[in-house]
Amino acid sequence: MQISLPIAIGARYTRSKKGESFVSFISTVSTVGLALGVAVLIVVLSVMNGFDRELRTRILGMVPHGVLYASQPTSEWPALVAQARQAQGVVAAAPWIEGQGMLTQSGAAKPLLYYGIDPALESEVSILPDHMVQGSLDALNAGDYGIVLGAIMARQMGVTLGDPVTLLIPEASLTIAGVRPRLKRLTVVGVFEVGAELDANLAYVHWQDAAILKRQKGKADGVRVRFENLFDAPSQLQLLARQTDTRGRDWTRTHGNLFEAIALEKTLIGLLLAMIVAVAAFNIVATLVMTVNAKRADIAVLRVMGMGPGEVLLTFVVQGVFIGLIGIVSGTVLGLAVAFNVPAILAFIESTFGFTLFRADAYFISYLPSDPQWSDITTIVGGSFLLCLLSTLYPAWRASRTEPAEVIAGGH
Repeated sequence: MQISLPIAIGARYTRSKKGESFVSFISTVSTVGLALGVAVLIVVLSVMNGFDRELRTRILGMVPHGVLYASQPTSEWPALVAQARQAQGVVAAAPWIEGQGMLTQSGAAKPLLYYGIDPALESEVSILPDHMVQGSLDALNAGDYGIVLGAIMARQMGVTLGDPVTLLIPEASLTIAGVRPRLKRLTVVGVFEVGAELDANLAYVHWQDAAILKRQKGKADGVRVRFENLFDAPSQLQLLARQTDTRGRDWTRTHGNLFEAIALEKTLIGLLLAMIVAVAAFNIVATLVMTVNAKRADIAVLRVMGMGPGEVLLTFVVQGVFIGLIGIVSGTVLGLAVAFNVPAILAFIESTFGFTLFRADAYFISYLPSDPQWSDITTIVGGSFLLCLLSTLYPAWRASRTEPAEVIAGGH
């Protein structure tokens, strides 16, 4: 008997017949459950990939891949920059100063982390120039004491271009009137927005102005380094630090825990959702068992006509695989349709119901990213198909063990 006959019969069994509506209902439930499980798994993993991508491109595009700190603020930073640029894996390097303070304006006060940068070199080491929404980094001129604020910070402080703000530096000054905090008047010359928490607590000033604010005129804290592969930064930075007799600090010290958390969450959520797919796939077992019981007479007739046990087994494997393929294909199409449009769907929901799900001052990003990756899609589809195939084996084996004589005797 040709293999095409079991395939044809198995495909025919996937369609309901009169008197088998309950079996058809169970089959439909299994298919829909499998489709929803596959779709949800694709969407959730795509969103987790999106968070991972945003961490790499936005947050890690703004914060340093690595910083080489001298033992003391140094005026020899140009030589350190030149030495860093010659190291393997280094894309660019620039002078670096980091400070903290409190920004005040009209009674409002916000804690602030400010970076002292060279505007001419910043485009080489960060994505900041690409995310300026007001003003320009070119307006950061040494001696003018300009400041570039994040969009959330500017909004909370109620300031825009040209407005003055006061930076309260956590360092006491002894005056005739007693001990007083240090204050410096700055002018807002730009606003950036990356859609992350950095918009709420980060600012930039010219490195020479930052040096004066920290009482180290003409000296930098160290050198900011950008690597070709940010995941090589920890090892390459430590090697570079030994070569330059400096102390290195890479991005894993500041944001590594977030990246690890996202990777762990993706793994755990993927496993949990895979259980949903597994449950839906093994529902096929119930469907095929019921089908086998309903088709015992048909199986007996086929066996009498010469169909062997292997061909009977293949018949019901084909039926289960057909049910699984319908669910997997439907779920994949639905999942990809949602995954590629998650930001648009979320924006529609927010505009329709008038609320915001993701605030950048509360979360690391202000929207729901999605990044469907074909490696994940292939794994989901392949794993789901394998589960469906495995779930068909036992019912199909039972069907292949059916003896015509037993069925005929039972009928009498």
